[in-house]
Amino acid sequence: MSLTSYDRDTSTAEVVEGLRRDGAVIIRDPVHPKTTDRVLRELRGHFDRDGTMFETDFNGYQTLRLNAVLARSRTSAELIGHARVMEVADAILLPHCSSYQLGSATGIEIAPGERQQELHRDDDIYPVRLPGMETQLGALWALNDFTTENGATCVIPGSHRVSDLSASAGDVVQATMPKGSLLLYMGSTIHGGGANRSDRSRACLINTYSLGWLRQEENQYLSVPRETAMSYPEHIQRLMGYQAHSPTLGTYPGDPDGYWLTA
Repeated sequence: MSLTSYDRDTSTAEVVEGLRRDGAVIIRDPVHPKTTDRVLRELRGHFDRDGTMFETDFNGYQTLRLNAVLARSRTSAELIGHARVMEVADAILLPHCSSYQLGSATGIEIAPGERQQELHRDDDIYPVRLPGMETQLGALWALNDFTTENGATCVIPGSHRVSDLSASAGDVVQATMPKGSLLLYMGSTIHGGGANRSDRSRACLINTYSLGWLRQEENQYLSVPRETAMSYPEHIQRLMGYQAHSPTLGTYPGDPDGYWLTA
């Protein structure tokens, strides 16, 4: 078994159909590799300086992690707000909210010798699961080639349709894909970082998008300085959470359209 992989010209409707069926799909090369090269270059010094701050048994001890990505990499906004990702998020999340938001943005680099991460669901941060409703969508961008040897993300296809984490080892597949490719997966899909048995690190940017009426996993207002947030286009600011959800949730006086990051 392997994950369904689409080329960049595949229609969004076909991608969404595959995602609903399998819980995870790959889109090959939706951005030029030079874009992901820039993101990794902008994150490089931050990985080296701050990447060990989230070391735990779950996150691993040979894995570097970064939050506050929009404060560290301007090019990351091109991936966070990528038009194809937004189209898929519209289809998956908008039936259950008036707007969605950036739940988290995380840079991850798995070094040689790291073990396989514990398999998990991203949406377990929310203590509710309703049939037919996804609370999150994940978008993982490969910043280098993902291979079985260097720790390509492990996924259990179809696991978004089951209620527990139990599954046989044979159900696990790896999201092998070239640099610049995109793994889209449901918040309810069981997955985890792979073991890196190679001699080189592999890196990615993982962005999650959550229903607009839920609390964000990462507080973007505090993670990203206000002046930095104001320098981004409005659609990125809105994704960061600088807008109300529906007419009454998270409102700010004086901004009737619900968008409230102003000078």
